[in-house]
Amino acid sequence: MVIENECSYCGRNIRPGTGMKYIKNDGTAFWFCSKKCRLSQLKFKRDPRKYKWTKKYVKGTS
Repeated sequence: MVIENECSYCGRNIRPGTGMKYIKNDGTAFWFCSKKCRLSQLKFKRDPRKYKWTKKYVKGTS
């Protein structure tokens, strides 16, 4: 059975065999479709609702 995961940052579907699963020390698991998404969330701590290239974008958020 093929399971498609969703990127924890941008919300895009991740095809099997691609992407990266990141697990924090507290047991929280994140799936990332690209390095751009991984760095935006973990290193830069950006809010995905503020960027138009994500599916989680909300117009009017500042």
